[in-house]
Amino acid sequence: MTAHNDFNGYIDTKEGWVDRRIFWDQEIYEQELKQIFAKSWQFVAHDSMLPNVNDFYTTYMGEDGVVVARQKDLSVKVFLNSCPHRGNKFCYADDGNTRSFTCNYHGWSFGIDGKLGALANEHVYDKGDIDKEKWGPRQARVDSYKGLIFATFDPEAPSLEEWLGDFRWYLDMMLDGDGSGTEFIGGGIKSYVNANWKFGVENFVGDAYHALWNHDSGLKAMNNGEGFGPAVTEGSYHASMNGHGWEFGTDGFADVIIMGRPKWTEYVQNVLKPQMKERLGELRSTIYGSLASVSLFPNCSFLPGIQTFRVWLPRGPRKLELRTWTIVNKSMPDDIKQEINIGCMQTFNPAGVLEMDDGENWEGNTSVNKGYLTRQEKLHYGCGINRQIQHEELPGTIYAGQFNDANQRQFYQRWADLMNADSWDDIPTRYTPRYSGKSTV
Repeated sequence: MTAHNDFNGYIDTKEGWVDRRIFWDQEIYEQELKQIFAKSWQFVAHDSMLPNVNDFYTTYMGEDGVVVARQKDLSVKVFLNSCPHRGNKFCYADDGNTRSFTCNYHGWSFGIDGKLGALANEHVYDKGDIDKEKWGPRQARVDSYKGLIFATFDPEAPSLEEWLGDFRWYLDMMLDGDGSGTEFIGGGIKSYVNANWKFGVENFVGDAYHALWNHDSGLKAMNNGEGFGPAVTEGSYHASMNGHGWEFGTDGFADVIIMGRPKWTEYVQNVLKPQMKERLGELRSTIYGSLASVSLFPNCSFLPGIQTFRVWLPRGPRKLELRTWTIVNKSMPDDIKQEINIGCMQTFNPAGVLEMDDGENWEGNTSVNKGYLTRQEKLHYGCGINRQIQHEELPGTIYAGQFNDANQRQFYQRWADLMNADSWDDIPTRYTPRYSGKSTV
């Protein structure tokens, strides 16, 4: 164990609490950049964002700027967006298509593969001054799962297959429901929230509880004055593994109805769910579109049925950058895609009726910790703490009841495991794989 804190002291999954300091302290945040964002597999782009050779997209892994670029052989490379000469960004564009990048400062150029190419006024360098093969920006490992592109800078990290583990059983409901694949439509949106990045992730990993109160007025405004029904726990679950979490019911229509788009509801009922039942089985066809939310550790989330897809990029311990897209199946008719996009914008969008509720609360969750004494207090995460069950069909660590803090507890346990680890061998296995056939970490 290194000299840093034992981060298990900041969470307790048996008693159900989390230390507030993990949402405020700069020192803890710096450790997150090192132990989590420099090591984890992170979502960086969707295949549909890079349809052509030489397409690129710029984003962040932690606070490290990266370029995601489509190669001539259609593979994808991810590399640091920082010139190795003096460190400036060499690409300031959000996205585009190019054969090379050139740094503004001294004119060093880099290919779409990230390799160092020509230098402006290269004659000022003597032979042997620089080995171009050694002076390109650092390259990440890249892999994908059914359209989602992931990257990690850690050469020792487990494979993406192991990282996702049996959570792929759940992901296929969103990514492989009708066999046509998915795409992002309508462009992406950037917004900023003065909140710790983890509050967004934990909200989506399993906080159905807040919706009944926080979103009640918004839902009534969109749903002819009708809000949520009474809170029930029957036929609903939290499923978690490796910090990834999916909370869901089995009614199959709650989130679809929240969208308020009748054509989308009809399509789900008459077209999509029958296709899912045939491809994925009846259970998954009933889960999709229920009141559900999902997060992939460490910082990617989506709402199946509402179809918002987002990544929470840390910008210090008290600020996050939120990037949001609408995800749809490629085979859907254009009018259905447009229905989804409109509904997504009306609900979970910086100007959406429901998103504004959440952002204001996440900022409050963070800012109140400015008080020294307040910061010493713990936060309660004990709802449903004794509801763990075995389920013959559902993989992962399963808790009964949609209104539960189970996935949040598992998310913070995974957070602590990585924050403590000197190597991947130090990270305990917290669940028994059932579908992948491989040991997971």
